[in-house]
Amino acid sequence: MRYLQAIRAARDNPQQIEELYRAAPAGDAAAEFRADMLACYQESPQDVLYAAWYWRLQSPAQAQAERHPPHWKLAIPLSLLTGLVLWLLASEKLAFAGSGGMPYAMLLWSPIVAPVALAYLTFTARAGYQRAAQAGAGLIAATAYAMLLAAGHPAYRDLMLLHLPLLAFAGVGAGVVGLGASATDFFAFLARAIEVVVIGGVYLIAVFIFVGISLAMFDALGLSIRARGAQSPFLGAAGLIPVIAVASLYDPRVGPAEQEFGRGLSKMVALLPRLLLPLTLVVLVVYLLVIPFNFMAPFEKREVLVVYNGMLFAVMALLIGATPLRDDDLSPRYRRALRGAIRAVAVLVVLVSLYALSATVYRTVQGGLTINRVTIIGWNIINTALLTLLSSRQFREGEAGWVAALHATFRIGGIAYIAWAGFLLVVMPWVF
Repeated sequence: MRYLQAIRAARDNPQQIEELYRAAPAGDAAAEFRADMLACYQESPQDVLYAAWYWRLQSPAQAQAERHPPHWKLAIPLSLLTGLVLWLLASEKLAFAGSGGMPYAMLLWSPIVAPVALAYLTFTARAGYQRAAQAGAGLIAATAYAMLLAAGHPAYRDLMLLHLPLLAFAGVGAGVVGLGASATDFFAFLARAIEVVVIGGVYLIAVFIFVGISLAMFDALGLSIRARGAQSPFLGAAGLIPVIAVASLYDPRVGPAEQEFGRGLSKMVALLPRLLLPLTLVVLVVYLLVIPFNFMAPFEKREVLVVYNGMLFAVMALLIGATPLRDDDLSPRYRRALRGAIRAVAVLVVLVSLYALSATVYRTVQGGLTINRVTIIGWNIINTALLTLLSSRQFREGEAGWVAALHATFRIGGIAYIAWAGFLLVVMPWVF
């Protein structure tokens, strides 16, 4: 954000802002200027000068000029390195002691993939080295801490299976966009990350099919290539995917909000959640109507509560996927329908989540606190509070500010998610 203060100071001086823009060389500095100008526009969208610059920087010619091809010469070696490391970790000797013998790789895959992906993004952008180094060091420290305590604490070990990937993702985000990123940049990075997960899943299916067929062909000839365990070829193959998926979709030489959205996979990933919103709304209405006929189910059955909490995360992902980066990307009629569907889904899910929270508290009073119950209660409270905040802001904000309000809510949610995951990492093994 090297230009942010200068742009603000030159708010009434168009010539000075033009000189700042021309002085920014092509590439990283120009991308920083655009990101900072976009942040100023988001702060003061009524400012005519900022608005003029916003539309100038969003022009098709400008967007075309900023597209860069993936840095395959860096991405492919890093992918091979990741696959090799995960393949080596698949050894049966590298596992926790005790019943089940969970392999180290189950805990370490995300802390291994995240720094490699961050290295690709940083070296391709040729900027942000200090920020990336700090994020990487924090992730390494968190992983070492988790591995040390997980050795003698099976419940904590299981908890970290889901929360270390979240913290690893947070480390990549902190290294790429920084802790002080604007709500728009934060949301754009989050939306791009969802696309990376989707395309990574497609790549993973294709690679697993290839590996499975290859193993079957060798087995048919009586040749076994599974010397390090039956799952190691698949784990090594999976390690090839993340950096390739990141390189395919994310251009680190421009800011998150300047990524190419609205076409190809990005358009599909945004369209699917929007199509699912009305179906989700129908399901929620029907479900709320039938709850009174089986009211005690979540109070008596743990599996029902697990489904409820999984639903909360699914709805949050659905709302993020359905939210546009800019409201002018949609027609007025479509925009109103989308906004109404998001508000309705959020309100109904709050009702369901409060019902689930009451059941969780009831079971906790009956059976006492456990590490899993505290975790579920915390996530339930966070998601319920976020959906309540989202709903209230959507009813309070006018049509001009509804997208910015969603972005701001998701940024708050990201901070809350990271804080709670960090608390679970650091504090929970000492409490239970």
